[in-house]
Amino acid sequence: MDSCLTEQRTSTPLMSTTQSMPQGKAHPRDSRMADQAEGLRQMFATRVLRFVPVVANPSTRCGGLVLERLCSAYASFGLHTLVVDASLQARQPVELAEFDLSEGVEALSAQVSYMAARGLPLRFADARGRSDTLLDALGDACPQADVVLVHASASELVRVFAARAKGHNLCPLLFTNDLAEGLRDAYAAVKVMSQRGGWLAYDLLVCASTRSQQAQAVAERLARCSDDFLGVAQRSWRLLDPREPAVTDPTPKFLELAGHLLQGALPHALGDTAFDQLMSPGAALPSRAAPVLN
Repeated sequence: MDSCLTEQRTSTPLMSTTQSMPQGKAHPRDSRMADQAEGLRQMFATRVLRFVPVVANPSTRCGGLVLERLCSAYASFGLHTLVVDASLQARQPVELAEFDLSEGVEALSAQVSYMAARGLPLRFADARGRSDTLLDALGDACPQADVVLVHASASELVRVFAARAKGHNLCPLLFTNDLAEGLRDAYAAVKVMSQRGGWLAYDLLVCASTRSQQAQAVAERLARCSDDFLGVAQRSWRLLDPREPAVTDPTPKFLELAGHLLQGALPHALGDTAFDQLMSPGAALPSRAAPVLN
């Protein structure tokens, strides 16, 4: 990698090199390096990350399960996922992340990265209360990612996504359990997103046993209340059994939901800062020039 992007040393004296090259013409090696860098820059300039808002539900303990299963689904698509956990249950970012956000990125596997981010959206808030610049910083911090799952409360997701989501059909993911408390907090999240963010559709995961007699009723009641009182549509819902082993492959229906989330995600082009990080000495370029969905 370094040998392709840095000038190679030569034992030829400078004077003889200068004499052998016609004046006013660049060295062929320099031209090749410039052409290669420009080609890579053009290739990555069209690379797009996809940000998926995942609404935290404080009355359930399903957040880790939901994020884990989504990562498994996207890994089966051949995509690298960055999980940004800004929920109340998450850890705060490491201290070095205040100076360089990439220091807060932990590699969990070849296809999954994680960032503890409790309180991070507020650190990026401007005078209007918007934190959309966090999206740029996340894209630069983990340029190898194809999908970024942002797990936070409904109010923080609106703070981060609302300004950028205008003109996009952003569709967040909600989850709940089959209990009244989970349903209450899920409905409260729909209310915040519709009134403050103008988001009028969502997908739902109900974390409950396949033998639960309340799971379908919870999903249907949330859909009915969201539509009747807020005018918000529940596009689809799926059951997620928390008792399934983590190594279980995602079901076809879950893979379908994960794919639909990407269609309703917020696209974000890879910036020049991320490109420079990829091109820095010792950096490893992704194995694919662009995600399958680009």
